[in-house]
Amino acid sequence: MDKYIEYLEEDGAYALTGEGVTAVMFILYIALIAVGIGIFVTVKKRNEGKDKKIAAFSTKQLVFSAMALALAFPLSYIKLIHFPWGGSITLCSMFFVTIIGYWYGAGVGFAAGFAYSLLQFIQGGSGYMLSLPQVLFDYLLAFTALGASGFFKNRKNGLIIGYLVAVFLRGLFHSIGGYLYWMDYMPEEFPKSLAALYPVIYNYAYIAGEALITVIILLLPPVKKALTLVKKES
Repeated sequence: MDKYIEYLEEDGAYALTGEGVTAVMFILYIALIAVGIGIFVTVKKRNEGKDKKIAAFSTKQLVFSAMALALAFPLSYIKLIHFPWGGSITLCSMFFVTIIGYWYGAGVGFAAGFAYSLLQFIQGGSGYMLSLPQVLFDYLLAFTALGASGFFKNRKNGLIIGYLVAVFLRGLFHSIGGYLYWMDYMPEEFPKSLAALYPVIYNYAYIAGEALITVIILLLPPVKKALTLVKKES
């Protein structure tokens, strides 16, 4: 195990070695293939006995989901505002994950969210880990939760409601992880009177900030019209 993960005594945390990063990237590659096969099998079973037109429509799920994730991942590194205690408001990155659930439902939404969580882990968390459960709360559960938008697929104002519920759940998992693993890492300059709320303030400051900006953009008439057209095509 030491070959892949090293213990940082100074910080009391674990970090991947160069070989560890390679191994995790390989696992990620296999996991993404598995998710893709799972979605493909689900789509195939759903379309057995149906006409080609419906089958072709279902095939679009993979294409549109891949396109949405391809937008979400780089946008998650475009930081509009960086908070002094950590966390940044990014350019609508969460929206492009949640919209997959809105298009195709919770099943595909959670699968896409899980794939996105692996990408986020490799880029942001593989270099500094306190424990496996910490990785679960900070990455796998938090980003997979964005697929919850799929529960509002056919509801009135489902796009915005689903988005808000999904990002709230992401913040909830981050906050739970914060209480369990990150309280000892609270910056000294953080107000002592708010120390008990540190994980909630830390996480929801940037999550709520991005959600507010995203909702404002989604309510713009040209954006609403464009998204309506894209949903019809998807």
